[in-house]
Amino acid sequence: MSQGNESGRQRPALGRSTPLLAVLLLLLAGWFGWSAADQWMQSGTSAGLEQSRDQAVAEVQKALDAQTAQFGKQLALEPVKAALASGDATAVALAVRDKWNGVEDAQVLDATLAEAYAEPATFGYSRLALLEQAMAAGQPTAKVVRDGGSPRLGLAAPVLLQGKPAVIYIRQPLTRLTSVFDGIDSPASAFLGLRQGGFTIVQKGSTDLGKSADALARPVGDSGLRVVAELPDANAGLLGLGPIPSAIVAVLLLATALLLLLGRKRLMNLPALRKNAAQADDTGPTLQEALEQDPQPLPLSANARAGDQPPAQAEPGAEAVLPGIFRAYDIRGVLGTELNASVATLIGQAIGSEMQAQGLRDVVVGRDGRLSGPELSDALITGLRRAGCDVIDIGMAPTPVVYFASYHLRAGSCVAVTGSHNPPDYNGFKIVIGGETLSGDTITDLYKRIQEGRLQRADSEGSLQQREVIDDYVQRIADDVQLDRPLKIVADAGNGVAGAVAPQLLEAIGAEVIPLYCDVDGNFPNHHPDPSDPHNLEDLVQMVKRFDADLGVAFDGDGDRLGVVTKDGKIIFADRLLMLFAADVLTRNPGAMVIYDVKCTGKLSDYILRNGGSPMMWKTGHSLVKAKMRETGAELAGEMSGHFFFKERWYGFDDGLYAAARLLEILAQREEEPSEVLDELPDAVSTPELKVAVEEGTQHAQVALIVATAQLEDSAFSGARISTIDGLRADFNDGWGLVRASNTTPVLVLRFEANDEAALERIKGVFREQLLQVLPTGTELGF
Repeated sequence: MSQGNESGRQRPALGRSTPLLAVLLLLLAGWFGWSAADQWMQSGTSAGLEQSRDQAVAEVQKALDAQTAQFGKQLALEPVKAALASGDATAVALAVRDKWNGVEDAQVLDATLAEAYAEPATFGYSRLALLEQAMAAGQPTAKVVRDGGSPRLGLAAPVLLQGKPAVIYIRQPLTRLTSVFDGIDSPASAFLGLRQGGFTIVQKGSTDLGKSADALARPVGDSGLRVVAELPDANAGLLGLGPIPSAIVAVLLLATALLLLLGRKRLMNLPALRKNAAQADDTGPTLQEALEQDPQPLPLSANARAGDQPPAQAEPGAEAVLPGIFRAYDIRGVLGTELNASVATLIGQAIGSEMQAQGLRDVVVGRDGRLSGPELSDALITGLRRAGCDVIDIGMAPTPVVYFASYHLRAGSCVAVTGSHNPPDYNGFKIVIGGETLSGDTITDLYKRIQEGRLQRADSEGSLQQREVIDDYVQRIADDVQLDRPLKIVADAGNGVAGAVAPQLLEAIGAEVIPLYCDVDGNFPNHHPDPSDPHNLEDLVQMVKRFDADLGVAFDGDGDRLGVVTKDGKIIFADRLLMLFAADVLTRNPGAMVIYDVKCTGKLSDYILRNGGSPMMWKTGHSLVKAKMRETGAELAGEMSGHFFFKERWYGFDDGLYAAARLLEILAQREEEPSEVLDELPDAVSTPELKVAVEEGTQHAQVALIVATAQLEDSAFSGARISTIDGLRADFNDGWGLVRASNTTPVLVLRFEANDEAALERIKGVFREQLLQVLPTGTELGF
């Protein structure tokens, strides 16, 4: 055989081996790539666990400090001092417990602890240790003890009983500490827990890892508690390589494989090689060569590209779902014409489909007190279950309680069926998926899912269970917030669902409550449940004066907004309340960020700065503010509408009920009357929120025209500092004005503030002139 023939036989043989080599290289590339990805994921889990651990340490310490501080305050009360001076141990115990909700038991023992040491096993060694520790420290001390047959949080403090050394013991429920872990998001594959000695008080994640969890433990101060953590066993990288070297090797192997495949194909296309390959003494072409020469059509499979699939079929009734109900912050519509049970079912199915796409199943559903609530809630649940979601129905509850339940029950997702502060013929849905409140495009994507037929239908329906969480919600807040002195409060729920919770909650924290319109009635027969409108607070002002109450608080229809009036009839708008909240939060979190919306007073930024905080103005909208809080890590946020968002000591969602509790806590700490404290806050001449009705769908275009005009060099706004993050806000040296498009109704929203009436009228005039140039002739401005 000639050399040429030999050469001709060898080249195709080498070519046929090339795909095998390329496949081997691709497998190796995938192996190294998986190793790199796995190591990166392990690194992310480690970082997340350490962050959760450190957060737990801080939160547990904060909970302990709060309890010991409260103990000290109770001991300083006059009835307690009087009982101690008289030597009446029983009266001392009763006086200490008075107004301290949640206390299970109180005892006063002489400093010798003779009674306890007589039968130490019966009394409890851990309790003895606590009492000894408190007397040695000379101050209130906390420790987890076994009492009443199960673990409890014990507190002890040394006192003088009729001049003789003694010690007071208080027994608290363990939830004072364990509830801290409800709000901590730790990796599910790792272990996080709280321990005292060898006893695990609470744990999260993979409990199999708990035995060796002390490796990453951190102590909680000098309390004897420690937060323990443990990661799953790490997978070592191939050949001992780390994630970056493994990734580099994977890329090099992948590139080599691709070069082999592409290079072989080009060589086989050369005429000489094709001729030699045809003359080669072989049994026939390889499978790869056969496919290249005569590719056969492949049957369609379930994994074919979406573009090759026939279009999905929309569910029956999808045409009745109107795009206009999918708004910026929630889904909302008029009963009968825009929203009914069949529409609610499709919305539930769309929400469930989105949850399934994110690998989520559990969802909490609650509803406000509207008459249409039960029907829409049931229909929504039907859709969620149809998509395969497991539903926890908490029944009638304020929206913040629904949010709370998603944390408390560890669902992570929830839907509140609520029309918020809108008229009785409205209803809608506020949606949280995986901890993120839907807004903007994520809400309109639900509409697209329905219209495009991209709705999940599970082989079997998801489960359904009913739970009551209002008592847990009240207890969680009462465990953290207790008033230093009682305050008389009038609570106006406007017949909204907040009336089912507000009196119970405020009494639990130590307030005397006079309920006003707290019977839930979806017709709202007395006044509209919107505390941002001063007209809706008139009855509250009268009731506060009639009963000589310290303060009046009002809530909107679903309880996520707060309004406040003083005993002299003044309305304290939300931006000034935010000043008070900011000053309090910043005492414990110096430098923390505080977010406020574009409708808030111009004096708020300076006030936050003076109290050591970092102010940030942002767009209006509860979901937009929550998203910004998550992005920036802000501890506090508020909107002019009365939404307050506490991350410090709470979960970061808007909650009018919790905000009321925090407000009363702050006011009860001051010796002055609440009216005096609130009057001290910086103020200016201002208008309430003003609304100009416009044609449906035109408000954004009209505001855009005003913004464009204001940015011209010779405009009437040339001397102002312009902000366009949400409409047009113009800050002059002596005041400011705002016009923005509502994202929920066809109105323009305006507000003005100035140092005096003359400046206020001048600024209003500038805006009035610009509006008249843009709005249709005859539009009533009303200011």
